[in-house]
Amino acid sequence: MSTVFLGILGPNQMILILVVVLLLFGGRKIPELMRGLGRGVKEFKDGVADDEKGSDDNKE
Repeated sequence: MSTVFLGILGPNQMILILVVVLLLFGGRKIPELMRGLGRGVKEFKDGVADDEKGSDDNKE
């Protein structure tokens, strides 16, 4: 039996994932998807920062 370590991706797995993404979405759609992902992460971070700021105000 082989043990599978989730979260450890080697170079072969990364290449396979990139090829699958290219086949599914095409080269032109990927920058748009990454831009949307970046906006989502930024909004999430801003929301977490606002929430932490609000909870600090409530503690005083």
